[in-house]
Amino acid sequence: MNELKGLTALVIEPNPSMRASLHNMLSLCGLVRIDDAASSNQAIRALETRIYDLVLCEYALEGGQDGQQMLEDLRHHRLINASTMFFMVTGEGQFSKVVSAAELMPNDYILKPFAADAMLERIWRALDRRNALLPVYQLVDMGDLRAAIEACEEGEIAQPRFAMEFRRLRAEMHIQAGEPELAEPLYAELWDSRQVPWARLGQAKTLYLRGRFDEARAMLEDLLGKNTRFLDAYDWLARTHEANGDPAAAQAVLANAVELSPHAVRRLRRLGEVALEAGDVDGAERAFKQVVSKTRYSEFRTPEDHAKLAQTLVKKGDPVQAAAVIRDLDKSLSGTPNTDVCSAIASAALHEFTGNVARMNASLDYAVSGVRSASGLSNEMKMELARTCLEVGKEEQATEVMRDVMRNSATPGAMERAMRMMEKSGHAELGQRLADESRNEVGEMVAAGAALAKKGDFRGAVDLMLEAVAKLPDNAQVAFNAAVAILKCLESEGWDDALGRHVLALVATVRRLDPANDKLNALAGLHQDILKKYNIRPAARREAGVRVAI
Repeated sequence: MNELKGLTALVIEPNPSMRASLHNMLSLCGLVRIDDAASSNQAIRALETRIYDLVLCEYALEGGQDGQQMLEDLRHHRLINASTMFFMVTGEGQFSKVVSAAELMPNDYILKPFAADAMLERIWRALDRRNALLPVYQLVDMGDLRAAIEACEEGEIAQPRFAMEFRRLRAEMHIQAGEPELAEPLYAELWDSRQVPWARLGQAKTLYLRGRFDEARAMLEDLLGKNTRFLDAYDWLARTHEANGDPAAAQAVLANAVELSPHAVRRLRRLGEVALEAGDVDGAERAFKQVVSKTRYSEFRTPEDHAKLAQTLVKKGDPVQAAAVIRDLDKSLSGTPNTDVCSAIASAALHEFTGNVARMNASLDYAVSGVRSASGLSNEMKMELARTCLEVGKEEQATEVMRDVMRNSATPGAMERAMRMMEKSGHAELGQRLADESRNEVGEMVAAGAALAKKGDFRGAVDLMLEAVAKLPDNAQVAFNAAVAILKCLESEGWDDALGRHVLALVATVRRLDPANDKLNALAGLHQDILKKYNIRPAARREAGVRVAI
């Protein structure tokens, strides 16, 4: 019991009596540091300020959200560590509905009614597994993927009971390291020997990441033919259709997934976006309306959802509803970052439709000005603004906005989407010129930093590249070269804690923006060489960063 006494726990349960019962049972199991949350929002606020070892979450939460979506949100926003033990609490009658072949699963399910000894047994079982995998989790938290992969290989041999978990982690880390070709045989072996759906999904992901979209599509379709409730497979199947330029097929796949799980907001949002791409304005309207409704009381609300709904209604020819959505945006999200600029972008599209030139021009001017200082505004929203500017002949403002979009295009695919928008708007030549300018600008920034480093001015190179990151926060090439500049500086001039934190964040940024970058492994290796040189072993910690939308 002594080991349990040191654990921290969070109980997420909307029913007061059940919440008290769960709390008491954890106390009987020996835990003493227990917090309670009556709603998902309360839980999120607690998790933002404290790291818990154990989370007990009721499946049926308030507002239509379920515990599986809660788990996915917490992982997506990095509010719980990989080492956090997550238990889903549900009634026996719901169990067959609750248990799905999701890629992201809780550590265990606890079926109501249950006794404290049954809970204790499951906690001990999960704790045993966590203790076995904890060295790997700690290495991942420190950014040492290479050592973590080696630890998995050793763990498979030393602790055969958890061989499958070690192999799965090893495959996932090869993907994180930009090595999908090394992950594929691991997933394939797991699928052949165990027939676990997540292994087949992992194999399909490795094909997708290497551009083998048709093979990935066939594998995912076969997987869904065997298990129609494997929701994560729908998401990746939709991606393969998008990669092949078929948004209508992607929309159909996502619509099937939404029918099975109607409360997953990120999937609903993507459904609305691909419906627009496919020209299905009615389908986009339905999806975006659900997103706005389901996030109304969420801690992860974003004004972009209202703006997308308003723009969709304008395209449908319903300016009255569009205006009502914009008013709701202004009222319900007042004071939220980017609300004003999103409102202006949506209003510009509305006033263009209604022919109110004066108000349209005012909205466009405000929106273009707001984009200059907006932080975290998506490229998609900026492109909608640029499209409106081009439609009404404001080429200068559109050029300014699209220049920013292209400078911050994280990957070649993002640049291609921007180019397609310009081509559809009848400005392919301008789009090509802006793309060339952005590539040249980034190249010049990188070259200037390299020149300073070559002269021995490592601090100057770091300052220049961090300035470039501040200007282009979503450009993977800039983030990569800024990380290299810092590592070269640390190698030459000694360890610096602040720069060490910077480089950790930059490596994570490159992984997020361009996970298929074939130089990621070399960058991570250089990082680990520097850490080893100075014997740096930072404590595991959650990555700092701006919270993103659901």
